[in-house]
Amino acid sequence: MSDSVVRVETVSIDRAGSRQIRSKDRATESLTDRREEIQAAIEEASAILQEAAAKSPDTAGWQVKTLEATFGLTIAAEAGIVVSKASAEASFEVTITIERA
Repeated sequence: MSDSVVRVETVSIDRAGSRQIRSKDRATESLTDRREEIQAAIEEASAILQEAAAKSPDTAGWQVKTLEATFGLTIAAEAGIVVSKASAEASFEVTITIERA
């Protein structure tokens, strides 16, 4: 097994919360170092989707059987994860599919 480190590109977030994507503002960090933040963002998004699906009432014989959401995760340079629309700017594109049991 290789000792290589997988790196992920990060973006700077200004005080207004806007992403700065100029090439001079781009940096990289070890993916492993950001693992917990990435997992927490996906878990939170999944919990929100599951709660929304659970609250969706059956209407006239119809029910929500499957709910799918796709979103981007952008890793901020200082700390934190920005959940955004899936796009070329996102570090990761995540699709979560929830089905009724």
